[in-house]
Amino acid sequence: MLPRWGRTITNLSRFGLQNKLKFGKDFNVVSCRSYAKVAADSMDSSLASEPPIKLDRMFWSKPCSLALALDSPLRAEEPKYEGVKHFILKLMLFYSKQSKSIRGANVVYRRIISQVDKPLIYEVFNLEKTFKTTFSLLVLHMWLCLRRLKEEGKEGVEFGQYLYEIYNHDVELRVSKAGVNLLLIRWMKDLEKIFYGNIVAYDSAILPEASSDELPKVIWRNIFSDDGSSQPNDAASRTAQAMARYARREVGCLSLTDKEAMLSGNFMFTSLETEKLNSKGRR
Repeated sequence: MLPRWGRTITNLSRFGLQNKLKFGKDFNVVSCRSYAKVAADSMDSSLASEPPIKLDRMFWSKPCSLALALDSPLRAEEPKYEGVKHFILKLMLFYSKQSKSIRGANVVYRRIISQVDKPLIYEVFNLEKTFKTTFSLLVLHMWLCLRRLKEEGKEGVEFGQYLYEIYNHDVELRVSKAGVNLLLIRWMKDLEKIFYGNIVAYDSAILPEASSDELPKVIWRNIFSDDGSSQPNDAASRTAQAMARYARREVGCLSLTDKEAMLSGNFMFTSLETEKLNSKGRR
């Protein structure tokens, strides 16, 4: 999968898109640096400001539901109209199951983008915010949601299709706005192959019969590795293991999150801020 990244970024660079392509607030295509370099820079800056994040102490807590409380100001509520407006909207199928699912899928996608766009996720895992790393994190969180939605059977799979279409449209729209027209179809096909390749790898790595180190290996190849073949050193391995714990915990948390919360988008991924604070307080 990683060689496709090289071709894809080369094509983008050829069109001078490093400063144009954005996802969320700052999803830039920039030249990749090695994980070791980024980790070293992060350690240097942390020494000057605050103690380094203790990754070995993070993401060990017991999984819990990610559903938002009913009184949470972060909840997304269905718009309520009355009278003539309600009647007209009903005629326009605004309240149909499909329309509600599409609105819910949009909220879920915003939750994904919000988590992936947080500066702290790059700080915690010593990642530079490049196109590759941000896209890889986006795919990881899409996988987490799609996997959970499958647990709801046919209804969840259909909802997941809406979510994927929103994701795919968002990627295509942003790439098109950046000026990629001639290579758009080929570029999107490359990203689609990467997406499905990663999904299959994550599904296999999370199976009960998979070895305990399979998920960290897959995460290393998909997110951290520059060439898909290099082996992480001890520090990098601990970081990949921490992200694997994060992913496993989110799998458990999402399984405990009720259907209504999943289909309405009324859930939030684990707070990295809380995990960071808790890790500093543990001994």
